[in-house]
Amino acid sequence: MQLVLHTGVHYTEGERLVRSLLANSEALRERGVVMSRPGTYRSLFRDTLNAMHKTPASPEAREVLLDAVLGETRPERAILSDANFFRTPATAVREGVFYPAAGVRMARMAQLFPDDELEIYISIRNPATLLPILHRVAGDQSDEGFWGDRTPRDMRWSQTIATLREKAPEIPITLWCNEDSPLLWERLLREMTGVGPDVPLEGTYDLLEAIMSPEGMARFRSYIAGRPGLSETQRCRVIGAFLDKFGLEEEIEEELDMPGWDEALVQEMSEAYDADLLLIEQIPRVRLITP
Repeated sequence: MQLVLHTGVHYTEGERLVRSLLANSEALRERGVVMSRPGTYRSLFRDTLNAMHKTPASPEAREVLLDAVLGETRPERAILSDANFFRTPATAVREGVFYPAAGVRMARMAQLFPDDELEIYISIRNPATLLPILHRVAGDQSDEGFWGDRTPRDMRWSQTIATLREKAPEIPITLWCNEDSPLLWERLLREMTGVGPDVPLEGTYDLLEAIMSPEGMARFRSYIAGRPGLSETQRCRVIGAFLDKFGLEEEIEEELDMPGWDEALVQEMSEAYDADLLLIEQIPRVRLITP
């Protein structure tokens, strides 16, 4: 069975993505794809992964988990989404590392499902906008606990992805930037579900509707409806153009509230983020989705 693990990260529109996927549950089920409601499995998986810190999972653990998620059915493809697969927001950053437990926890998932085809889907986000949030909710906000011997300039997603690759080498990773999500939403739904463009999907503009004015959305839908032959690249350009004109600033602009940070630091971190994406693309079995 194909098992898709959407692992967050936190504060990257994960719950909205789940709702978009759930809106297509019936149509997907007809095609052998199941998107279960997260409430049926999140705490169970979390408890299981935590328990494996002390005791290996039993041989029956796979069936117990799948029964909880799927009942008696066994589809071709199942999607599980939980931003806490890697740990909670309170422990998302420790000593200057994003999600230091990610590799070990995905290795445990591989142990739980040794004969299934696991895939990891991750949305990452510019550290300049994410770190202030994670610092605010961190269980340990001390410089030693949160930053370690690093500075905000040193934070790199490539380190986390490389650790994932080392600890769970057989699991392919698909990754995208949260900043690109409005341009990629339909593609993300299709990538995760494995259905092609011939399958109608609901919610392909869910995120766009949240960040664009009603007038802009009405014009956008009319424009798209009149041009059914647009390529993926052309569609992304159209979305970008409409967002430039009709995007809601209060939904798009991100306020930074981190003492001691200035525009120069944010710019430097943003440039480092762009450079880090080039490193991530070089990691084996990692695919970066871009507009």
